[in-house]
Amino acid sequence: MEIEKRRSIHVISTGQQSRDELVKISRTIHPYIDMLHIREKSWTGAELAEAVDELTAAGVPLRKLYINDRADISCMKHVRGVQLGHHSAPVGLVKESFPSLKIGASVHSKQEALLAYEQGADFLLFGNVYETMSKPGKQGTGIVSLEDIVLNIPLPIIAIGGITPGRVEDIIRTGAKGIAILSGIFLSQDPLDAARAYYEAIHKEVKQLGETI
Repeated sequence: MEIEKRRSIHVISTGQQSRDELVKISRTIHPYIDMLHIREKSWTGAELAEAVDELTAAGVPLRKLYINDRADISCMKHVRGVQLGHHSAPVGLVKESFPSLKIGASVHSKQEALLAYEQGADFLLFGNVYETMSKPGKQGTGIVSLEDIVLNIPLPIIAIGGITPGRVEDIIRTGAKGIAILSGIFLSQDPLDAARAYYEAIHKEVKQLGETI
């Protein structure tokens, strides 16, 4: 079963760590996650390409890697896909130009979700569901809004924003296909323990729902 279509854990880099730190943490956590998004707005194309090489040398499979916004680097380095935001090129244009890539779109409303679906996105990151220190002062959309997106947009929906292991049950019960974590893992005092906690939480829910990983 494709990763985008089953319950999954996406981990997103924070932009607050060096490349060495990112690679070191990723090496330890990748057995417990499904996708690693390289979200480093200040890095050059060369730095992103080098990071992919370092991650794969550290044992992180290309099939687990997404690069935010840079479809060109994603394609050239043969990673799984690209994650697009509101500032990115339109989903439809990227899909047409880079048909080999899986395309995730970050959305914050049903209108944005519907547009991304119509343009051919493969999955959506929706949030922030809860308040999060990644976006201080921004109120969470809440579980009801997440469930509304899940019920009305026929794409795998990945919830993002303020998700703790204790909140995984509520997220999965909406029908969301997974969770996305930034600081909860990369900025944790023990990223490996944090990744294991999310892994155990989502697997517990999958088992209770009678699904398979």
